[in-house]
Amino acid sequence: MTKTFHSGFVAIIGRPNVGKSTFLNYVIGQKIAIMSDKPQTTRNKIQGIYTTDDSQIIFIDTPGIHKPQSKLGDFMVDSALSTLNEVDAVLFMVNATQKRGKGDDFIIKRLQNVKKPIYLVINKIDQIHPNDILPIVDDYRHSLDFQEVYPISALKGNNVFELVDNLVTDLPEGPQFYPEDEVTDHPERFIISELIREKVNQLTREEIPHSVAVVTERVKRENEQKIQVSASIIVERNSQKGIIIGKGGKMLKRIGTLARKDIETLLGDKVYLELWVKVQENWKDRKTDLQSLGYKQDDY
Repeated sequence: MTKTFHSGFVAIIGRPNVGKSTFLNYVIGQKIAIMSDKPQTTRNKIQGIYTTDDSQIIFIDTPGIHKPQSKLGDFMVDSALSTLNEVDAVLFMVNATQKRGKGDDFIIKRLQNVKKPIYLVINKIDQIHPNDILPIVDDYRHSLDFQEVYPISALKGNNVFELVDNLVTDLPEGPQFYPEDEVTDHPERFIISELIREKVNQLTREEIPHSVAVVTERVKRENEQKIQVSASIIVERNSQKGIIIGKGGKMLKRIGTLARKDIETLLGDKVYLELWVKVQENWKDRKTDLQSLGYKQDDY
């Protein structure tokens, strides 16, 4: 008897900071989407590929839905919403520690037009009392006809693979779209840029994370043991440049040290990382700048 193979595309959608990237990294088993306690961290649709002997799920981690404040914000929201009619299933992720809000209702309204199976995923259950889960389920269950409801902890792994196994069962029979050893369709340079941007997000505050883009300009193997990586951190103002460089270059050195460790894990070799900080005024509101920095609506 021939073994059936199930495959398909699954979008992960939700408000900012509900744990979409944490979930994706846990399922894939390595970091391909950056994580931060700051909202609106994910800017592009990140594709993570989960493959087993009899299935392949291509997860699409979308930017968090929020009220746009700039052209970059418009891009992020449009990018997230455009995914919904292109996939085989949707995971609507909510944060168990936050009350249902306008952002959730906005997403639910959009999901009412989606004809594919929608799963309600209640994340961060490790942060609440088990008795508090049922009222959350009841609150959302009446708003939409969900295929299934899964309370999970993406950080701890609770119920994550139960959800994934059920997804596999529900997905149609289909081909293997990507090689079994491929975990993302994004180019290496994109992932490197994201890892650097994650460290900027972690080490800086207030407006800095939202005003930063990173461009990896060079990835060159110097010899069998070392890879040279050069990247530019783009900010909007000179004052932001000063914050990222820090007194005596200390902040930039910390960013580089932390990013280098993740890049070495990604590339599997020693890395020499060279970082530059450049000012590009109001890049978030100029279409040409957004396109040059990789935010291309046409790609979607």
